[in-house]
Amino acid sequence: MISTQDIKNKEIINIHDGKSLGYVTDIEINLEKGRVEAIIVPVQSGFFSFFSKENEYIIRWKDIKKIGEDVILVDVKNIFNSDENEGNNYDNEMDMD
Repeated sequence: MISTQDIKNKEIINIHDGKSLGYVTDIEINLEKGRVEAIIVPVQSGFFSFFSKENEYIIRWKDIKKIGEDVILVDVKNIFNSDENEGNNYDNEMDMD
């Protein structure tokens, strides 16, 4: 079993393009179903991003391909295509029960 703290200490790598997305800052949990729905990764925009509000990517659990000792591999397409993607939820095919 893996703890939430273990997940927060791992780097997120997108296997679609090989880019690092950063580290998990939060986890979305469905309390009714008792399962993790998504991981949340901060996205900073611009050169002086520390002056601005931080945005985040919500990566659905189904997009996580492997949790290793040091990294979490995810497969998310078009995550860095434009600034319009900031704060987006990447669940194109998610089943909403």
